[in-house]
Amino acid sequence: MAESTTVSNTQNLMKYMSLDQRGAVLAEYIWIDGTNGLRTKTKTLSKPVKDHKELPEWNFDGSSTGQAPGDNSDVYIRPCAIFPDPFRGGDNILVLTETWDPDGTPNKFNYRHEAVRLMEANAKHEPWFGLEQEYTILGADGWPYGWPKMGYPAPQGPYYCGVGTGKVFCRDIVEAHYKACLYAGIKISGVNAEVMPSQWEFQVGPCEGIELGDHLWVARYLLYRVAEEFGAKITIEPKPVKGNWNGTGLHTNVSTAEMRRDGGMKAIEDACKKLGERHEEHILVYGEGNAERMTGENETAAIDKFDYGIANRGASIRIPRQCAREGKGYFEDRRPASNADPYRITGIMMETIFGGMENLDFTKTEKN
Repeated sequence: MAESTTVSNTQNLMKYMSLDQRGAVLAEYIWIDGTNGLRTKTKTLSKPVKDHKELPEWNFDGSSTGQAPGDNSDVYIRPCAIFPDPFRGGDNILVLTETWDPDGTPNKFNYRHEAVRLMEANAKHEPWFGLEQEYTILGADGWPYGWPKMGYPAPQGPYYCGVGTGKVFCRDIVEAHYKACLYAGIKISGVNAEVMPSQWEFQVGPCEGIELGDHLWVARYLLYRVAEEFGAKITIEPKPVKGNWNGTGLHTNVSTAEMRRDGGMKAIEDACKKLGERHEEHILVYGEGNAERMTGENETAAIDKFDYGIANRGASIRIPRQCAREGKGYFEDRRPASNADPYRITGIMMETIFGGMENLDFTKTEKN
C-alpha cells in the first residue's frame, strides 16, 4: 500500500486490543466540525448501552474546530445515533452526535437539527434516499494512489468497474471499508471502481428520512479510519485532478410514497419542475468547488443550467429508464458534489418538494 508516515505496529497493537476491558465500554463520539470535516474523542462508559438516549452529553473546544470563538469556546455534543465499533469490537460503540451551543441552540454548523424538523414534518410522504459517495484515494504525497509520480496514467476507459492490476488501485481499502460498514450496521448497498483510476464509490441506502445522513456520515468516518491504517489519504474534493478526468460526486436518489405508487411518474416530474425553479438555491448547498466538476463534460451537466431527462447522465436530474417504463419509482439528482453535507442535500430536497418551514434556510453557508 501507500508509504505511511504513521508509526504503527499491528502485531504489537493486537496484544493490547485483546486485553479485557473489565466491563468498561469505549464510546467514540463523532461530530461534524466547522470545515465539513469530522472530529472524534473517546469516553469510557461503565456498562454497555443499547440506545443513544442512555448516553451523556459531552463537550469540546469549539475554538479549535472552527465552531466557536476562543472566549466562549465550549460546544456541546448530544448523542443522536449509535453503531457497533468495528475497530475495537465487543460492546464498544461509535456515537454520532449533534453540536449545540451553551445557550441551548444548535451550533451554526449543525444542519442535522434542521433536517430532522423537515423529515418529521413530511414523514407522511415516506421519503427514501440513496446516496452514491464517490471519493479518491491518495498516497502520502497527495497524488492519486498508483499514478506515476506527478504524472498521469493511461486515459480513462478501462478503470470503471475494472478488474486486474493496472485497472484498479487500493482494493484492500475498499474491501476493508465495506466490511467495517456492514459490521457497524451501516446500510451500505454496494461499491464499485469509478471512471478515474484510484476513484471509487460506495452507495448508502435506501434509508428513510434522517437515517440516510446519519449512515453516510458514519460511513465517511469509517473510510477515513480504514485509510489511516493503510497509510493512504481520502479526498472527497469534487475535482481532485484538473483536466480531462472525471470529478467526484454525491449522486442523490430520491423517492417518496407518491412516486412509488402506480402513476408515480407525475409526482417525479412535478418534483423535477420544482427543483428546476430552485436550481441556484440547491447549487449553493451542493458542495464547495462544484463549478470545477459541473462543466457539462465528463458525465456532468453545466452548473448554470437545469434539465432533466430519461437515462441521461449529462442532465441535472436523471430518471432511470426502468422507472419511465414502469411509470413510477425515483429520480437521481446528479448535481451534488462529493463533499456536500447529506443533511443539507436531503433537507433542501424536502423543502423544495414539500415546502419550507419558519426560521429555516438551508441555503445559508452558516446559520446566524
